[in-house]
Amino acid sequence: MKIKVNESYHDVLESWTLFDIHKAFKPDADLLIVNGFPVRENCRLSPGDRIVLIRRGETPSAEEFQTLVTARHTPGVHEKVKKGVVGIAGLGGLGSTVAVALARLGIGELILTDYDVVEPSNLNRQQYFTDQIGMSKVEATIRNLKRINPYIRITGYEVRLSPENLPGIMKRARVVVEAFDTPEAKAMLCNTVLSKLPESFVVGVSGLAGYGPSEEIRITRFSGRCFMVGDGATAAGPGVGLMSPRVGVAAHHQASLVLRILLGEEGEK
Repeated sequence: MKIKVNESYHDVLESWTLFDIHKAFKPDADLLIVNGFPVRENCRLSPGDRIVLIRRGETPSAEEFQTLVTARHTPGVHEKVKKGVVGIAGLGGLGSTVAVALARLGIGELILTDYDVVEPSNLNRQQYFTDQIGMSKVEATIRNLKRINPYIRITGYEVRLSPENLPGIMKRARVVVEAFDTPEAKAMLCNTVLSKLPESFVVGVSGLAGYGPSEEIRITRFSGRCFMVGDGATAAGPGVGLMSPRVGVAAHHQASLVLRILLGEEGEK
């Protein structure tokens, strides 16, 4: 039968078990993952099973890296995700968090845009560090993502997006993540993507400030290609701040939607 061991297909005897694979392919491995789940006991295998063998503490080669970093994925996910191109408009609390989630997911390519620099008040919710204060958010994000996944393809633009430049910058993105602060910028991005990029989806946000219940942050589909995440009401303002827990919930909703779109689970309606 044919199974996949560390992302390479092999023909093995139907009688072989997990421990037979372990012994034959990487006997020094101390972490055995079967179809995305770590297994300690011996088990029988079926055709098409995906086995990943890892030795803890071992630095993988470039060829092995993507296999090992995505070992816990559901089988079949990485083959689609690694072909995905995603644009992120704004690298604040939402955008920087979505970028990290997608880099860990093993996304094929990210297109990042922001015109701002990292400043101290960003650190309460954004994915930056004190030694990056004053650095452009595009440069800081790229550096951070490369530490997580050095093989991800990233294009960065230190620019303020507009209806004129957005179509050219985001033209290859299957999904554009809206991560802006102001209603005007949010509306501009959504309208531009929907009118000028007919093959692209947009995943935006409306209402995530404060410390209200996280279950109020929901996903709403506004059109065939437009989603909004948030409670739809709680905007930032005096007495209602932006903090990492609720911002993080919304950002990971966005990242989850990106994944579902790339996997074909949210086809245009």
